[in-house]
Amino acid sequence: MATTYTANRKPIPILVYHQIAAAPPKGSPFRSLYVAPEAFARQMAWLRLLGYTGLSMSGLQPYLCGERVGKVVGITFDDGYQNNLTHALPALLKQGFSSTCYAVSGLLGKTNVWDEGLGIAQTPLMNEAEIRQWVSAGQEIGSHTRQHVNLLATNDSGCRVEMAVGKTELESAIGQPVHHFCYPYGQYEPKHVAMAGELGFATATTTQRSRCHAQTDLLQLPRVPVLRSTSLPVFWLKIATGYEDRRKK
Repeated sequence: MATTYTANRKPIPILVYHQIAAAPPKGSPFRSLYVAPEAFARQMAWLRLLGYTGLSMSGLQPYLCGERVGKVVGITFDDGYQNNLTHALPALLKQGFSSTCYAVSGLLGKTNVWDEGLGIAQTPLMNEAEIRQWVSAGQEIGSHTRQHVNLLATNDSGCRVEMAVGKTELESAIGQPVHHFCYPYGQYEPKHVAMAGELGFATATTTQRSRCHAQTDLLQLPRVPVLRSTSLPVFWLKIATGYEDRRKK
């Protein structure tokens, strides 16, 4: 399958969030991945004030492909936490924004069990009814595999099943196609990029830090992390300047 590249004239940031909730106590692992609901609401309001439109990956695609031009930001959430629905959705709707939440199809209605060995608190994930509610509110569901596996630690047939079934199970749950994928842990190799293309994903996002520039593989898109400690001035630096581009590995 031929590689498809972005053709945007100006850099486009794709924001990545995890949990929109109060952070656990100091010393808790991965505490940085929690963004307080009020901080998230301020960030969305600020985007709107600065003239940006927040878009899902499907909404962003024409801009990435150079078919449309505008002041846009991609908004993504990894893992499918229930607090994305309860805390992020109201702020998104208030500003008229769309977003993509990458859900783990085999763990709907369960918790982030892949984190348990690291001592990370177990948090509810959206169930089938909740992801349908997310979609009916104008948001998008993407795939994050079936069980949130590390593709580098899984054999080829296992990877293909995880990626394929993760897609079809979500499509069955929401009653519409799932076009976008996110590599769990940001861990992948070129063969996994090829699999994503063969399975019909239009885009795939990574944990590589940078805004999206022209001539970037649509199946290896970098993103801009928003963390608990991200102040509004730094948030602006991340989206409007080369701040994140310099952190590209």
